[in-house]
Amino acid sequence: MVLSKKDILNRIKKEKLIFSPSLDGFQLQPHAIDLRLGLDFHIPKTWQLSKEGRKVINIDPLRADIESSFEKITLKPGQYFELMPREYIIATTLEFIELNSEDIMGVLFPRSSINRRGLAVDLSGIVDVMYKGYLMIPLMNNTQQQIIKVYPGERICSIVFQTLTTPITKEEARWHGLKEAKYHNNDIGFIGSKSDKEDEIALLREGKLDELKKMFKINLD
Repeated sequence: MVLSKKDILNRIKKEKLIFSPSLDGFQLQPHAIDLRLGLDFHIPKTWQLSKEGRKVINIDPLRADIESSFEKITLKPGQYFELMPREYIIATTLEFIELNSEDIMGVLFPRSSINRRGLAVDLSGIVDVMYKGYLMIPLMNNTQQQIIKVYPGERICSIVFQTLTTPITKEEARWHGLKEAKYHNNDIGFIGSKSDKEDEIALLREGKLDELKKMFKINLD
């Protein structure tokens, strides 16, 4: 079930949903909340200088030091960020959000007005029960020749809240698969990507998919 504006406001009053900074009237939609673009932008690095020479950086999602593949830029209010044609970055939301209810999750969607500018907001992300933190916003200039400006504070995406069929506890919400949720409490630092469980990564690197399935089989008893 999707929460309506009335239900969202009721959850906010009870501090089951918290937004910091607080929401303004432009953000409240009939059955969603528009989130604003934050001040932090993470730009993929394309090269680095090594003892061998200038090397192209290949972003490997299984690397533990993936943060080093990005450069962080923090703007001031009133400044803008220009995306070059086909450029991809990771931005963050202005709002720090808290889902303090055992039966509420969120789903992120791009705003159609943003997509019509030629800007791809690649969102279909789930915001987990009991999540606390900022949210990452992948952005890409989909045009061939146009430079697209984005301004911190503009409404960039929407979050829709849904209720679970069965509430879960705080302890259950902490665990995603066999590992603690890696994006909870995202208040500082790099949130573009974090590595998965080390045991899983090691087996993936070695191509031992059958062994992974066998070692970490789900017990239904």
